[in-house]
Amino acid sequence: MTRTAGLRRVIRRTVRATVAGEPLRGAQVELLRTVEMRPGIGVAAAARALHMAGNSVSTLVNQLVDAGLLERRVDPDDRRAARLELTETAKARLANWRRARTELVSRALDLLSEEDVRALEAAVPALDRLLEAL
Repeated sequence: MTRTAGLRRVIRRTVRATVAGEPLRGAQVELLRTVEMRPGIGVAAAARALHMAGNSVSTLVNQLVDAGLLERRVDPDDRRAARLELTETAKARLANWRRARTELVSRALDLLSEEDVRALEAAVPALDRLLEAL
């Protein structure tokens, strides 16, 4: 396991234990974040944004609608298409998740030396460039 994968896993598991609600799979959270960034996105566009098959995203949409986290609305321009919106429950859950994650990482950073914190800060621009290159 890579260090970044391990870091993400520890953060996800720790935060999951503190945030109320049924645990969500990674793909479900990614879809919710995509809809949060692009309210009203269609299923096909969400599939492209997530680099997933349309039927896989449709399955995720159905799961999240059933869980009360996503609303599927008819597209006024094309009645056959659906537009996706977060429910208030989903908005609150994402906000709670971010708050818990921020608190967790902040507490851990407080335990590091100033040298380690500076090294992490110095790495951020290179990580941003790597992400953009990918």
